[in-house]
Amino acid sequence: MRDEKTLVQAVTPHDPVIAKSGFGISVGHSTDAAGATGCTVIMGTSGPLRASAFAFGRATGTREYALLEPWASNDRIDAILLTGGSAYGLDAAAGVMRWMEERGRGYAIAGGVVPIVPAAVVFDLAPLGSFAARPTAAMAYDACDKATPSGWAEGSVGVGTGCTVGKLRGPAHSMKGGFGVGLSAGAPLACALAAVNAVGHVRDHSGEIIASARGDDGALLNCELHVLTSPPGVRPGAQPGAEPGANTTISVVALNRGFSKIELHRIARAASGALARRIGPFGTAFDGDIVFVVCPVDAPAGDALSAEVAATGALEDAIVRAVRAAKGRDGIRGLAD
Repeated sequence: MRDEKTLVQAVTPHDPVIAKSGFGISVGHSTDAAGATGCTVIMGTSGPLRASAFAFGRATGTREYALLEPWASNDRIDAILLTGGSAYGLDAAAGVMRWMEERGRGYAIAGGVVPIVPAAVVFDLAPLGSFAARPTAAMAYDACDKATPSGWAEGSVGVGTGCTVGKLRGPAHSMKGGFGVGLSAGAPLACALAAVNAVGHVRDHSGEIIASARGDDGALLNCELHVLTSPPGVRPGAQPGAEPGANTTISVVALNRGFSKIELHRIARAASGALARRIGPFGTAFDGDIVFVVCPVDAPAGDALSAEVAATGALEDAIVRAVRAAKGRDGIRGLAD
């Protein structure tokens, strides 16, 4: 089995812009290359973040998600964990909490702090690696140690290590997914980070399908058309790897302007349009799709409509980059090969 260095891709070309754009986040990966799993931590670089989210997949795996609802009283978080391992991976959040507690970061109470760490999972227990390999608290702690405000790797790394896409015809016909970073056009108002593990295909900005299930002739399939025209025996759920909950795109969009919690929730809902444009189908009963949106708590106020447009564009970019940077393994092809 190859080691971690051969799986990690080059730092995103967006790095020089990210480094000076004031998104207020640091990102760290931890990768189990042999087990084909990993986790990625997104934390406030110097303090807490304001955050909300929108879940539109119907097979989500989350922790502390209720605190992000616009009507919840909590108004700040310390980090977000994106992790493999399906529901098992949620245990890794304890490592982020320990890292934060040791540094006095969290919601202050008598006697100490309580770090607020929402988490979401992708299903990567199959077909790559080992079913018994799940991200641990130690891995999440390590990701916190590695977190930096720029210089983020993309591709088959962190939460993207075991991701695959186009699973409608089973693992043998799928392709490698991964982790990608995107920026909005024009002024850098939004930066998106996405782990793409979709049941369906991925389109680039021209609308061309670039990663998907493959037909017997090796051609990339339009997965939406495949669902509509295939007999029941080859529809989602009939093949290993297309079970409910086994597919997910989870993402975090960071803004460099300040917004209220309800505005962030609205921006997250709008940004889900990126998945509609780039992934087909998306948000199904077989997906756990979620968009988190964060901003610095002390950033100058921004325009919500501009943020919605920027967040959507940045997330589209991140989705495309996630599959373009992914290296194949174990018989599953990747676009970075």
